[in-house]
Amino acid sequence: MELVEKLGVELKLRGFSPMTVRNYSFFVNKFLEFSNKPAEQLNQDDAKSYLSNLFRDKSKNTIMLAAAALKFFYIEILKKEFSGVKVPKKEKKLPEVLTKEEVKKLLNCADTKKSRLIISLIYSSGLRVSEIVNLRPQDLNFEESSGWVRKGKGSKDRFFILSESLSSELKEYLKKKSNKYVFSKEKPLTTRNIQKIVKKVREKSGINKKITPHTLRHSYATHLLENGTDIRLIQSLLGHSSLNTTQIYTHVSSDQLKKVKNPLDMIK
Repeated sequence: MELVEKLGVELKLRGFSPMTVRNYSFFVNKFLEFSNKPAEQLNQDDAKSYLSNLFRDKSKNTIMLAAAALKFFYIEILKKEFSGVKVPKKEKKLPEVLTKEEVKKLLNCADTKKSRLIISLIYSSGLRVSEIVNLRPQDLNFEESSGWVRKGKGSKDRFFILSESLSSELKEYLKKKSNKYVFSKEKPLTTRNIQKIVKKVREKSGINKKITPHTLRHSYATHLLENGTDIRLIQSLLGHSSLNTTQIYTHVSSDQLKKVKNPLDMIK
């Protein structure tokens, strides 16, 4: 069995997502091409050389993903040490967030009903784009305006909520279709399909921000926080395993910060 194929099999057995399998396989394949050495001759210096070469034109986050792929490959497939390979820490950038008015503008600029429903669902539920494409009609409970993510990130099921108006719209939309998935008949849409839809609507709206499906997820969480929703409930709705991940939205919520009374005004 070839090394990259063996890697893919091991990742699948461990329950990693198809996206992780694809990304890890890509970087390991590129590494093997770069090193051009038999597996038994590979050492930590080869990994360092490959990763340092990525610094020419790749972001720190891309290099971190490549390093994670190589670490798994070395330890689990080659059964070799990787502790001597050090990489930079992940860049901690605050996520881009839309205002409520910008979300409304985005929805009004959707060309088709399907596009508007997709954008509405991401914002209404905070689902990841990979979870949206795999959502099935039976995962939705229209009477309770809720649903379940089946085998989401970390292969976990997760409960989510919907707006009542969107729940009614989705129910009507699916009535006229025999879809296996909420937004596709036989096979799931690709995540790239969703990204293109959001990009096209953003361009039409004229909003001067970088907007991706994940921006809508960030906006959902931030607006929940601004409305007074407990951060632990937001953690559960987003499917974060650690509260630390959810805490970032306390730094993003501009509405909360605007309500702070400035001490100089209090003196005057």
